[in-house]
Order: sequence, then structure tokens, then C-alpha cells
Amino acid sequence: MARIASYNIENMAQADTTRPDVTERLPERSRFHDTIRSLKHRNFQLFFGGQLISLIGTWMQNVAQSWLVYKMTGSSLLLGAVSFAGQIPVFPMAPFAGMVADRWDRRKVVIATQTASMILAFILAILTLTNRVTVWEIIVLAVLLGVVNAFDIPARQSFLVEMVGREDLMNAIALNSSMFNGARIVGPAIAGILVAGIGEGWCFFANAVSYIAVIVGLFLMRIPPRQAQRAIASAFDHIAEGFRFVRRTAPIRALLLLLGLVSLVGMPYTVLMPVFAKNVLHGDATTFGVLGSAAGIGALAGGLTLASRTRVEGLGKWVWAACGSFGIFLIFFSFSRNYLASVILLVPVGFSLMTQLGATNTLVQSMVPDRLRGRTMAVYSMMFMGMAPLGALLAGAAADRIGAPWTVAIGGAGAIVGALLFARNLPKIHLEARELIVAQGLAEGEPAEQITARTSESPRWSKA
Repeated sequence: MARIASYNIENMAQADTTRPDVTERLPERSRFHDTIRSLKHRNFQLFFGGQLISLIGTWMQNVAQSWLVYKMTGSSLLLGAVSFAGQIPVFPMAPFAGMVADRWDRRKVVIATQTASMILAFILAILTLTNRVTVWEIIVLAVLLGVVNAFDIPARQSFLVEMVGREDLMNAIALNSSMFNGARIVGPAIAGILVAGIGEGWCFFANAVSYIAVIVGLFLMRIPPRQAQRAIASAFDHIAEGFRFVRRTAPIRALLLLLGLVSLVGMPYTVLMPVFAKNVLHGDATTFGVLGSAAGIGALAGGLTLASRTRVEGLGKWVWAACGSFGIFLIFFSFSRNYLASVILLVPVGFSLMTQLGATNTLVQSMVPDRLRGRTMAVYSMMFMGMAPLGALLAGAAADRIGAPWTVAIGGAGAIVGALLFARNLPKIHLEARELIVAQGLAEGEPAEQITARTSESPRWSKA
């Protein structure tokens, strides 16, 4: 009888909630609250504020450096070469960086990388302001910054979970991406004005100063002591374990292969933006800054769209749809000769690219166990940053031969092909992806312990 009474009471309670007068009294969770929920964590607030200031400076330097190189040389090939030099160190260094991120204190690693980046920015600013900078000095500094970024990216990406925990990790990744692209809107616009008014050197100086904000924020964080991994295996075995995990985990492998393809053939459009601004649209540094900001507006919208989501289900479809949309709008942009049309087209280009990158990052981090997070994000950085310089070099060489518009159009077509192949393969990897996400406690399903135990015994997880 007690159970029957309890059942009736529960049913009555459920029925009451459907009545209008009761429903009106139920608290509603706002969409805005969901979008910024990871900012409730003090450590992430410090990180977010410092990074926002620093990233504005970074985008200012990126724009000013590209414009300076093109102004000094007038060569699309050298423009691609500088981008290549700045990103190629990520490819060979990332595996070691992933090991460092998993074995050492991630906050200390990020503090070290941010400090090194600040010093390199000061050096570039001094050389430029004293009129002693050459293209080869820019290339050398770009290589050194690439080495620093190789260690910064996996450490910073895997550090997010320590700031917000698993429950808000997806939102933190999306807000981090939104912050990156919010800075992308402001940075190029400021850089365009400063370059046209007082020169590139002050953009480099402003970037150097901006690193102080993020370094101070990192020192002010209160992070619980993280148990370091015991070095029971050699460094080579530790690195190899991360590669084996990625290679044998079909969903992560497919996501990273698509990311690598887009980085190789699609993302180099940003390297050729000075060519579009000056030669195709017949503009100046301000035109260049506006084009970059337009893509940043779209990317910011894409990041905020992801941040408003509370579940990871369905993100696989977002990945291939965004990738295909990126390719389509990139082709439209490549053949535009109208300034306003080009600016408008870059908004969906930025939105689509950001949506793919953010969804990929979220899915990968949702499927990877903590002990492999740094090494998996190192492979992510190899595909994201490591393939981009190869694409930049190829794009620069191709643009010198067939022109920037055709080079960008071919890259867009490559992104469309990749999206179609991923969409075709998605049903085959969906189940395994869900099992991995449930195992990390980020979706409903079997208890995480059961799936973790089962997948740990599966051959694809073995070290053989």
C-alpha cells in the first residue's frame, strides 16, 4: 500500500507540473546562462580575461607581420614561407609536447610558453621599430615562436579540464574558441588602423605587452595539486602510446584526418588574404584588417552557437556539414571581385570553419581519458597547426603560378570532398564514439566504469 501511495503521489506531482499555474512557477534555465556557464569557475574567469587581451595582441601581430612581409617582398611565395616557418615546428615537436603536458604541471608549462612568446614579440618589435628587421629575421623568430606554440597548444587545451571539470568542459572549449575569434574581430581591425597610421612595429610591441595579462591570470589561479604520471615507461613508449590510441580509435582518427585535410587545403586562404586585399580588391592595410575581422565575426558566431549547446550528441553531423559549408563559401569568396561581397562571404566562411574546429575539439576531448589527454591534443595540434604550414607553402607556390583565387577555390573543393567522405563514414563510427563519450561520463548510457573496463580489455586499446 505504501508503494501504491508513493506511486500515486509521484504521479500527482508529475501531473501538477503540467498545469499552467504550476509550470509558470518552475525556474527556467536561460540560454544565456547555458552559453557562459563555465565562467562560474574562478580559474576560468582569470584564464578567459587574460587570454582575451593576449589574443587581441596576437591577432594584431599576425596581421601586421603578414602585411610587413608582403610590403617588403611583394611575393606570395615568401608570404607562404613565413607562415610555413611559424607553424611547421608544431609537427615534429608536438609529440614531445604532448608527453610534457601529460607528465608535468600544465599550468607551469603554459606560464613558460606564454613568457617565451612575450620575449619573442619584444624582439620583433625592437627590430622593426629600429628599422633593422629583415625577412630572414622574421622567419627565424617565426620558427622559434612555432617551437613555443608546439608546447603551448596541447598543454593549454588539456589544461581546460583542470579549470572547469568534466561537466563544463564542452562549454569551456566553445567559449575558448569564441574568445579566440572575438579577438580575431578586434585584433585585425586595430592592426589595420595602427599599420596604416604608425607602422607595424607598434603592433608587435602591443602584442608583447598583452602577454602580461594572461601570465598574471595564470599565477593567480588556485589549482588543486595534480598527481603527476610516474615515468614507468621511456619517453618514446609514452609518446607511442598516444599515437596508438589515436590510430586505433576510429572516431578520433576520422575527426583528426578531416581536420588535417582542411588545415592543408582550406585554411591557407588566410595566408593569401594580403593578396586578395591588395591585388584582387585593390585595397590597403585597412582592407586587409576588415577582411580578417569579417571572418572573425562569423567565427565568433560559430563559437557562441557551440557554447549554447549542453550535449555532445549530434556534433558529428555538425562537423561534416560545417566542413562542406566552409568549402562552398570559400569557392564563392575566391571568385568575388567586389569588396562588400567579399566581406559578406567571409562571415559564413569563418562561421563554418569555427564550427568544424570547435565541434572536433569538443568531440575529441569528450572521448579521450585524462591520462592521454595531452598526447591526444598533441596529435590534434599536429593536424590543426602542423598541416597548415605545408598548405601555406603549397598555396603560396600555387598562387604565384595560377593566382590566389584559383588556389583558394581548389582548397574549397578539397574541403567539400573531405566532408562527403566523413559523412559517408559517420554511421560506422557512431556507436564507438558514443561508448567512448559515455565512458568519460559525458553522456547517458552504461555506467562509465563498465565501458572503461570493457574498452580497456579490447585489442584496439592494447599496447601491442
